[in-house]
Amino acid sequence: MKKIETIKKLSFDKLPICIAKTPYSFSDDQKNIECKEPFTIHVNDIELKAGAEFIVVLTQKIMTMPGLPKIPAAEKIDINEKGEIIGIF
Repeated sequence: MKKIETIKKLSFDKLPICIAKTPYSFSDDQKNIECKEPFTIHVNDIELKAGAEFIVVLTQKIMTMPGLPKIPAAEKIDINEKGEIIGIF
C-alpha cells in the first residue's frame, strides 16, 4: 500500500498504531459480537497522525473523531466571581 511506504520513508513507521473499528466487537464486524470463530479485519485506509504521533488503521465503515490540541479550549473556560461563564469563544 502506497501510504505505508510513505509512512516508512518519513520515518514514522515505529509509531503506535490505533485501529479504528466498530465498538460492538473485537472484529470489524459489528454483528460478530462474540468472535468465537477466527476472523479477518478488513483495512480500508491508513492515516498518519504525525502531530499526535500515531498511525490510524481504518476498518469497514468507521467515522473518526477529530483530535484535540495540546491545550483544549475547555481549559480556558471558567466561572467568574459574578457566576458568569467566561472563556467561551
